[in-house]
Amino acid sequence: MPYETVIGLEVHCELSTKSKIFCACATRFGAAANTQVCPVCSGMPGALPVLNRAVVEYAVRAGLATGCGITRSNQFDRKNYFYPDLPKAYQISQLYEPICTGGTVSIAAGESEKQVRIREIHMEEDAGKLTHDPWEDASLADFNRCGVPLLEIVSQPDMRSAAEAVDYVERLKAILEYIGVSDCKMQEGSLRADVNLSVRPVGAAEFGTRTEMKNINSLRAIARAVEAEAERQIDLIESGGAVTQETRRWDDDAGESYAMRSKEDAQDYKYFPEPDLPPIEISEAEIECIRAALPELPEAKKRRYREELGLPAYDTGILTGSLHLVRLFETAAAICGDPKETANWVMGEVLRLLQQTQTLPEDMPFPPEALGKLILRVQDNTVNRGTAKKIFAEVFKNAVDPDQFIQANGLAQVTDNGAIRTALEQVLAANGKSVSEYKAGKAQALQFLIGQGMKALRGQAPAQEVARLLREMLG
Repeated sequence: MPYETVIGLEVHCELSTKSKIFCACATRFGAAANTQVCPVCSGMPGALPVLNRAVVEYAVRAGLATGCGITRSNQFDRKNYFYPDLPKAYQISQLYEPICTGGTVSIAAGESEKQVRIREIHMEEDAGKLTHDPWEDASLADFNRCGVPLLEIVSQPDMRSAAEAVDYVERLKAILEYIGVSDCKMQEGSLRADVNLSVRPVGAAEFGTRTEMKNINSLRAIARAVEAEAERQIDLIESGGAVTQETRRWDDDAGESYAMRSKEDAQDYKYFPEPDLPPIEISEAEIECIRAALPELPEAKKRRYREELGLPAYDTGILTGSLHLVRLFETAAAICGDPKETANWVMGEVLRLLQQTQTLPEDMPFPPEALGKLILRVQDNTVNRGTAKKIFAEVFKNAVDPDQFIQANGLAQVTDNGAIRTALEQVLAANGKSVSEYKAGKAQALQFLIGQGMKALRGQAPAQEVARLLREMLG
């Protein structure tokens, strides 16, 4: 029996505010354990939270960017549960009045696009982090992350494959980067996803029993987790068993998930309104002010690249997928004046070296201006394309200035026809056999002579000019 996978995602996005959501502690990643903690975020009795206003602004920004409605009057709620990395034994979140509801994110569905509905976006505080030490049979608690502001972006169960789930996260990540609310570094836990998944026979109206896999922090792991969990559930059903509603931990190294606990529903957390924080009132004027300040978003940028710059849809999809690639492309294109040629370099050499060196776009070590300057040097025939690629490898690796590198290494093309002609005379004198073959009608001999000429000139002469002069000299 064929089955259909039904997927909904809860994406947790750490906001890039300088301080935590309810206290003044720093949010810097990588600080020594338990050095960014105070009585408020460590849950000391009598310590009172004070809301960071920037968190509300960031939440509204994210809601507007994804087409959500903004709740003008909303509140915080206590979500009660015990876990060693949650010192208060409750988390301040939003259940009854989330700040954003009802948006969409466009994703690829085969050859077409479809909309994944957003049920809600709500604000909450992050928990701490446990480090499990199997050698000491102990767990260490770091509370630096307690109170770091989060947006939880909850989708409807509209995705049907691992590819759709990954595309949704990629596009959502791009939106959040564009609007500047998060660095979205999945490798640092700034963006992570809980995968809710069930299976059902194709054509069935009812959803199956779902499981939730928590805190998956890479696109590859999301895809693997979806495929493995769908297969596990189908095998279980086919063998006569029943799927249990539960929370599971995904182990990407093992390629398997493991049951952690039965899946809780809202009533299990005994939510009630947070007594230490007043309701939040957001005026229409504030919302419109935030809307007016939104930058050009990925879908709008794709359309502009296609309509104004004449770029193919495939190119625009790749270029706009990362804000860091957008900045590189737009800066370099503005310098050299050729968007298509710039796109070719980004799609070619830049992506090739990123993949080869396992470098993320946000970690590119060179300034965007360097690429624009290098393309200019190809356009004005200072260097040819082959040499430019070698120069760019140095730009990428060591952030060298292209003009200084060309001058220091004598890489500028020979444009003096007299010097080119002198070098070619020596080539012809040394390759009499090929000269005779060419004059006898063997066209391939000319290509050999061109190659020898470029070699003699160390690749630093325009190939077209070398070919023209050889034809002239050979009569």
